[in-house]
Amino acid sequence: MTVPLQRLRARAGRPGPWWLAGWLAAWLAGSLLPAADFTAATADFARGRYEAALKTSGEALAEDSVDEGWQALRLESLLTLGRYPEAWSAATNAVHRVPRSLRLRWLAREAHRRMGDTTRARALTEEIAQLVTSRTWMYRDAASLVVFGRAILELGADPKEVLDKAYAGARKADPPPRDAFLAAGELALSKHDAALAARHFDEGLARYPDDVELLHGRARAFSDGSRAEAMASIERIRELNPRHVPTLLLLADHRIDAEDYDGARELLGAALEVNPWHPEAWAYRALLAHLHNDADAERTARESALRYWSGNPEVDHLIGRKLSQKYRFAEGAALQQRVLGLDPGHLAAKGQLASDLLRLGRDAEGWRLAHEVHEADGYDVTAFNLVNLHDAMTNYVTVTNEHLILRMHRSEASLYAGRVLTLLSEARERVGVKYGLLPAEPVVVEVFSDSRDFGVRTFGMPGNPGYLGVCFGKVITANSPAVNQGRAVNWEAVLWHEFCHVITLQKTRNRMPRWLSEGISVHEERQANPAWGQHMDPKYRTMILGKDLVPVSRLSAAFLMPKSGLHLQFAYFESSMVVEYLIGRFGMEKLRAVLDDLAEGVFINDALARHTVPMDQLDRDFADHAREVARALGGGLDWTEPDPELLLPGAGERRQRWVKANPDNFWALRLEASRLADEGQWAEAVPVLRRLWTAYPGDVGADGSGRLLARALGRSGDAEGELAVLRQVAEHDMEAVDVYQRLMELGEAAGDWESVRLNARRYLAVDPLVPVPYRHLAAAGEALDELELAASAWEKLLLLRPPNPSEVHCQLARIRHRQGDPRARRSVLQALEEAPRYRAALELLQQVAGDGPTGN
Repeated sequence: MTVPLQRLRARAGRPGPWWLAGWLAAWLAGSLLPAADFTAATADFARGRYEAALKTSGEALAEDSVDEGWQALRLESLLTLGRYPEAWSAATNAVHRVPRSLRLRWLAREAHRRMGDTTRARALTEEIAQLVTSRTWMYRDAASLVVFGRAILELGADPKEVLDKAYAGARKADPPPRDAFLAAGELALSKHDAALAARHFDEGLARYPDDVELLHGRARAFSDGSRAEAMASIERIRELNPRHVPTLLLLADHRIDAEDYDGARELLGAALEVNPWHPEAWAYRALLAHLHNDADAERTARESALRYWSGNPEVDHLIGRKLSQKYRFAEGAALQQRVLGLDPGHLAAKGQLASDLLRLGRDAEGWRLAHEVHEADGYDVTAFNLVNLHDAMTNYVTVTNEHLILRMHRSEASLYAGRVLTLLSEARERVGVKYGLLPAEPVVVEVFSDSRDFGVRTFGMPGNPGYLGVCFGKVITANSPAVNQGRAVNWEAVLWHEFCHVITLQKTRNRMPRWLSEGISVHEERQANPAWGQHMDPKYRTMILGKDLVPVSRLSAAFLMPKSGLHLQFAYFESSMVVEYLIGRFGMEKLRAVLDDLAEGVFINDALARHTVPMDQLDRDFADHAREVARALGGGLDWTEPDPELLLPGAGERRQRWVKANPDNFWALRLEASRLADEGQWAEAVPVLRRLWTAYPGDVGADGSGRLLARALGRSGDAEGELAVLRQVAEHDMEAVDVYQRLMELGEAAGDWESVRLNARRYLAVDPLVPVPYRHLAAAGEALDELELAASAWEKLLLLRPPNPSEVHCQLARIRHRQGDPRARRSVLQALEEAPRYRAALELLQQVAGDGPTGN
């Protein structure tokens, strides 16, 4: 046992029995029974041998009850093992025995909290602050600084002051204590600043690489971002201490997210073996019971969570937060309101409630609560972001109809808000009727022209992890086309997809697994427009016929920790294949019945088994179906991939020999077509490309055979062939703005105005913020005698601030004059304001001043 030298000297000076000096000398020399080894005992605790640490610390304290280290180890062991009444008693004794110890007071505070004695816990926290402020000279060591910082934070101190002075000061010690990094990271996590938290934990791990608490903090910091990083830390903890309860709970949390409820139960059981009364472990069990609609088990678990502290706000806060993560926002919000009823100052509950209400479309209450959290804690990152977003949305306008509330930036609303309302009204009717639910309340749709605002509204943080849109059931958030400049995204397909979520989430009362929700939405995209949604391609073919096909029974996990971005996209595609398979084999009525069961709380695998076939059979049957579909892609083609060395720059001759030896190979045909195109041998490239395009007409990517065939036909003088292939590409590709533009140009040249109108609308479904499609649409509207369409296109072109506004005003005036619209005079005068000598406008002004509209 390590004993401070000054303490030994003090003992040696005390009067005592004649044998004391000799005994002490012998003890120090190690000749008598050795004292317990503190280092070994703390190692026992760190490796999860809590019972051994408790036993050893108890034996040591029987010899020396005033040793702070042993007292702390015993308290931590009792708390970890859930022996809260003993911890409460031991804490009182420890503070009495070592009255100057800040660390023991902080542990005593936790012991009293666990027993529900929040009054005494608060008093102990205040005592820590009073001791340090009244005896600063006594508590200048790094460990005391950390405890002091934690205490005054709880008492309302400025977090930045604590971080910059107490914790930063502690880190300057040599060596700095582990707790200095741990406390700083925990503070950052409490403010929802995961990036800052990760930096603090990593700094601590650089000095203490095997510290379980620091590794656990790091895992928490990455849990909502890089799950791979989180799992790396968790795996290391499991090696060091497989009984670390916080890590067992974090793993159970991940399993719940992945809908691996059996795995979660196993982990919670392991946690409760260590601590039979851990409030969070029982809260998670209550959550699982709630998710499985087992009210009795839920009540029992919640009562167990509150056994020693009936007013513990963290229990309902945790259950509610996890329900909200499952998109069950109304249920989650109700629990946060219960927490606030007991503890109105619980900022985490208030912040979560703000988020829940915003996702339920209860904006006024949600924004008010977000402002309250920000006013109470200016360092809460999520609240800060939401308040700033609320201010930014003063530039947004609201456009409504009977069933929709649409919010957009005012600069974009006048361009395509009408198209959004029309599109989603159609989705409501078509998809709602198909699935048997028409939303009773208006659906809120918010389209953000800044991806950071979308991120804050959707996730609480400005980072956008690749999402184009998100649906919460009653609220849809989406990025506007302004965010997608430089990449083609069909915003109409995105919003249709999200509105399908509205239908299915409301039908199931937000009780459906992610894979089924996403699968239905992707499937319904394809039903609405064959070019929309995801389709089988060579990458997906390889994944299905390889080892990447996920059993239906485990599809939700595919969204949680995908190996790559491609694997995440494949999860969406495979889910849509499952939906297509279920409808094709069992019928739409069976799928609706599954959704009805989910609404009643039936687990997805049970619902599927009830209305289709047993789950293990469904896994096998779907896998067979998926492989059959994959093999059908590019019928007649060989899909064997070439040796990667053949693709290297110096492998030209070997590559060419391989190409000639494999005339039916997809990749060989592609290589040959590319070679011929690079050499300008367009006529020779045509038959190779036709072979590819005929076998696989979905090859419409930027480097696909469709675009290259159209170019080869055009260069070979076959204008009709080029046009025919371009039309096919446009029918298959929902984001081919280059193809749409070429078809508009060809359509105008040939006087095919219906084609011009069609492709202008296709273009606008990708990008309504550029002038090109509006000019073509205006021309088509006039040629087809759809004057309102032409006028609208010219009006929108003006909003884009064209370089020649006088010409656009004049064109608009001409169309309005043909319509007999009195606004024609104002438009022609605006043209002349821009260009006073504009002859066409002067002539038109004379006509407008005359009687009646001009002729054709």
